[in-house]
Amino acid sequence: MTRFIVSLIIVTGIFASCKKEKNTSLPTSTFDYVGLTVDGLSNGFSYNNVAVNPVIKISFSADINHASVNQAVSLKDNEGNIILFSTSVDQDKKTLVILPATALKPFTKYILSVTNNLETQNGDKLRTSLSITLNTGIDTTDKFPVISDEELLTLVQKQTFKYFWDFAHPVSGLARERDSSGDIVTTGGSGFGIMAIVTGIHRNFITRQEGLQRMQKIVGFLKDKADRFHGAFPHWLNGSTGKKIAFSAKDDGADLVETSLLMQGLLTARQYFNRPDIAEAALRDDINSLWNEVEWSWFRKGNENVLYWHWSPNHQWEMNHPIKGWNEALITYVLAASSSTHPVPKAVYDEGWASNGAIRNGNSYFGISLPLGPPNGGPLFFSHYSFLGINPKGLTDKYANYETQNTAHSLIHYNYAKANPKGFFGYGENCWGFTASDDINGYLAHEPNNDNGVISPTAALSSFPYTPDESMKALKFFYYKLGDKIWKDYGFIDAFSLHHAWFSNSYLAIDQGPIIIMIENHRSGLLWNLFMSSPEIINGMKTLGFQSPYL
Repeated sequence: MTRFIVSLIIVTGIFASCKKEKNTSLPTSTFDYVGLTVDGLSNGFSYNNVAVNPVIKISFSADINHASVNQAVSLKDNEGNIILFSTSVDQDKKTLVILPATALKPFTKYILSVTNNLETQNGDKLRTSLSITLNTGIDTTDKFPVISDEELLTLVQKQTFKYFWDFAHPVSGLARERDSSGDIVTTGGSGFGIMAIVTGIHRNFITRQEGLQRMQKIVGFLKDKADRFHGAFPHWLNGSTGKKIAFSAKDDGADLVETSLLMQGLLTARQYFNRPDIAEAALRDDINSLWNEVEWSWFRKGNENVLYWHWSPNHQWEMNHPIKGWNEALITYVLAASSSTHPVPKAVYDEGWASNGAIRNGNSYFGISLPLGPPNGGPLFFSHYSFLGINPKGLTDKYANYETQNTAHSLIHYNYAKANPKGFFGYGENCWGFTASDDINGYLAHEPNNDNGVISPTAALSSFPYTPDESMKALKFFYYKLGDKIWKDYGFIDAFSLHHAWFSNSYLAIDQGPIIIMIENHRSGLLWNLFMSSPEIINGMKTLGFQSPYL
């Protein structure tokens, strides 16, 4: 009997306890966020161009218990550092006012958090936490003393030159792929580096003898150590051993486009080192040997009327990537037609590269007619890589006027940034240019049709020959206004985004090279004049039907 009574008491207690808990439970909180302004502007939960001393006001649906603010509100920068601030409650008792204790840093991302520890005067907690992104704006003060435009151009060339001179691989002298790539050197980027060396001599950054010695190291390594496949080089080499390094799973052999960019540089150097002494004559002979051994016609893959980009001793033609325009590879067809040993006929250019005229565009973008290529022109390296040596001024064939093409391409990018259809903070007449470069999420071929808020300095700066005024605006903005963020040891960093408050910490050979080279072509035409003076190039371009003041 005793056990029954005890059990009854326990069960009765449980039901009583459950009933009591149900009756005394608190109602669901109705304490909600109502509105937000930063310096009087309302834009949801993300703000760009925020002042360094912002006034932040957050309104709620009930009176705020100010004593709960310290436990509920935090302000941190993008690296998680705590930022001190003061708070007060507005007269309506429902609006929290937040003021940073000291000025925020320009070009910095901050996160303001409000958790559900925020309470009302009655003890109700905030129903939903808040996260507010604040990107501070541009510090418009000049970061460096103002110098003349010519001095600025020279400074940019000299600082960028250091990438190819000071940071070249110590064994081969070739250009490292990027500033973190160790022994990986790039054949195409090394072609740009060779043209940078010629520019460096011309601008007195180094002596002719210093440049000659570096060229002897580079050419000797390419001739005696570097892997080649039917005369063509791989995309990447080991700068110490010369052995191929696979660029991707099946890209472990010849890369004809990278080889073309290298040969463009080598032929330019051959034309520059033209003195009759033994050393320069030997250098020219070695360059000719490399040039003549490229089997351009073999890359037709069985006499097709198109050239193929890749061939591998392990995978043969499995990459299966025909080189068709419009892109960066016009130089490949010009060199293939210019070869004295393994040339290709005009039909390969017309049917392969030009697809019998399908490369034509003819539409207008931002009121600018574009002769060739994809909508809006694609990334700007299309107008740079082949034209480091090929002079587009006065250059025509049956498909286009190439000066018109490249100028239109650059102006479309410029006007796209001014129009800023996606509303990215920072875009405008002083901040423009989209090309393949490092990106917030890795690497991306940026262009108007593939725009995520990232600007690549090489895009506008390598367009100086086409858009001198617009490019100078960009250069001055990059250097004077953003210089504390993007001007470093080897010139301008690879990419940045004011919208996302992101700045890369890297340099790429293929992006640094066009800056120094195209600025020089804008100033003196040096590299254009040298490359276009090659007798083989004159004959090859005539074969393809080009017209130019050089031909």
